[in-house]
Amino acid sequence: MQTGSFSNSKPGLSGFELAAYAAGALVLLFVAAPLCSLALRTSLPSLFETARDAQVLKSIRLSLLTSLAASLLFSIPAIPFAWLLARRHFFLKGLMLALIDLPVVVPHSTAGIALLSVLGGRSCLGGFIKRFGLSVIDHPAGIALAMAFVSLPFLVNSAREGFAAVPERLEKAALNLGASQVRVFFTVSVPLAARAILTGLVMMFARGLSEFGAVLIVAYHPMTAPVLIYDRLSTYGLRHAGSAALLFLAVSLAVFVVLRTIAGGRRHARS
Repeated sequence: MQTGSFSNSKPGLSGFELAAYAAGALVLLFVAAPLCSLALRTSLPSLFETARDAQVLKSIRLSLLTSLAASLLFSIPAIPFAWLLARRHFFLKGLMLALIDLPVVVPHSTAGIALLSVLGGRSCLGGFIKRFGLSVIDHPAGIALAMAFVSLPFLVNSAREGFAAVPERLEKAALNLGASQVRVFFTVSVPLAARAILTGLVMMFARGLSEFGAVLIVAYHPMTAPVLIYDRLSTYGLRHAGSAALLFLAVSLAVFVVLRTIAGGRRHARS
């Protein structure tokens, strides 16, 4: 009698699996070692003192709010654009895809300078805004724009992959039944791609939250948490910067875990 294919397999881990586990351990060690070192070098009294520092708390709150605002506001044009990139083939589409990915690869100080050239008071757009007594330079609006510039590719690419995975026949069936293109988009395409869209939103928010280079150039003040940590390091040294960095890391991790859990809950609810 012929036995199943799994009965002849050797128990235990193969050499390749052991090597993969070892490689994974090295990767995790590389990521965890600096974070653990930061935590061990920061004393509890210093951390509690930083947690009561109004300037630190204000910078963390500003980072959270501006990154959230950037993610939500720019999702309005980004999600339909992602659908278009997934569903249609048109002239210069490859160039558009490359342009979307460009903020990921350019130095973020360069991104800040580019934004400053567009939004500064001497530019056409900046000068026009200045006529009304407004400015986005050294303003939370400028911070949100800088965050959106460097983080938008995460949302667009994730949503595009989600829409591409939606069977196009479902959209065509809804259109044939008389539904408008807008209704099909909101009732068929978006719900089926919701997991990828939520993942993209979480990644965009997290990337914007951590942005330093572009924000530093566009809006040094009011200080976001990354800019404040740099300011503390250059002014007071590693001890004061380390406690602020650890507090920001803890808050960011907590928020990221909550958002990931929400996105995961939506995924399991639809599976």
